[in-house]
Amino acid sequence: MFAAVTDVWRYQFHPEVWFMLAGVISLGWYTSHVIGPKVVPADEVTTPGQRRWFVAAVVLLWIASDWPVHDIAEEYLYWVHMVQHLLITLVIPAMFLLALPEWLARLVFSPDGTAGKWIRRLAHPIVAGVMFNLLIALSHAPIIVNYSVENGPFHYTEHLLIFLAALLMWTPICGPLHELRMKLPMQMIYLFLMSVIPVVPGAWLTFADDAVYKAYDHDVRLWGVSVAHDQQAAGMIMKVVAGTYLWSLIGILFYRWSKPSHGTHRTMRKAPPKAPTKPTVDVS
Repeated sequence: MFAAVTDVWRYQFHPEVWFMLAGVISLGWYTSHVIGPKVVPADEVTTPGQRRWFVAAVVLLWIASDWPVHDIAEEYLYWVHMVQHLLITLVIPAMFLLALPEWLARLVFSPDGTAGKWIRRLAHPIVAGVMFNLLIALSHAPIIVNYSVENGPFHYTEHLLIFLAALLMWTPICGPLHELRMKLPMQMIYLFLMSVIPVVPGAWLTFADDAVYKAYDHDVRLWGVSVAHDQQAAGMIMKVVAGTYLWSLIGILFYRWSKPSHGTHRTMRKAPPKAPTKPTVDVS
C-alpha cells in the first residue's frame, strides 16, 4: 500500500495545484482592478510593497505545492514534508497578509456581516493560537500522516485547513487591520508560545527508535537517507529551524519595540546643557 514508485524524478502534473494558483492570481487581479477602484482612488488600491509580497507569496506557494517538492514530501522523505509544512504555515500566510490592502481587509472582516464577525472571533489570539497548534499536532499523528499519503484529496484538504488556520494565527502579528493586531510586547510573547508547541512532536521524531510513519518506511531511499535519519532531520527542522525562524522574528519585534526608547536616550545625551542663569540684582 505504501510502496514508493522507484522513478523518483518522474514528472507528475497536479491539476489541483494549478487550479489553486489560478484562483489566487485571478482573485488578486479582480480585487485590485475591479473592486479596488470602486472603493479607494486608483493610486491607493495597492502599494508596490504589497504587490511584491503577493508575487513572492504566489511563487513560494507554487514551489511548496507542486512537483517535485510535493511528490518528494508525500512519497519519499518526511523531512521535505516538514519543510513544506513550515512554508505553508510560518512563511506564506504571513506574506499574503502583508500583501492584503487595508480597504480589502475591512470589506472581508467587516463587523457588520456574519462572515466578518466570525473571522474576527476566530482571529482572536487565544482562539487562533489554540486552533492552529491543535491542527499542527493532529497533522503529525501517524494515522493522519499515513492516510494523507494514501489519499490525495485528504492530503490537499489537510493542507488547506492548516493554511487557513495559519492565516488566522498570523493576523494578530501582521494582519492589515491595526485593531486586530496585538501590541509589540504581546506579539513577542505570542510568537514565543508558537515556538514551544513544535518542540514536542519534534523531540518525539528525533528520539524515536523505530519508524514512526509506515508510509515513509519503504525501500526507495532518496539520496540514501535512511528512515531513522529522515525522522531525525524532520524533528530537527521542527525544533531548530522553526524555532530559529520564530525567535528571529521575536528579535526583530524587540528591536522595533525598543527603538523609540533608544532614540529618546540618544536625544537626551546629545542635548546641550543649559547655561546657568545669572542672578538678578535689585537696584531699586
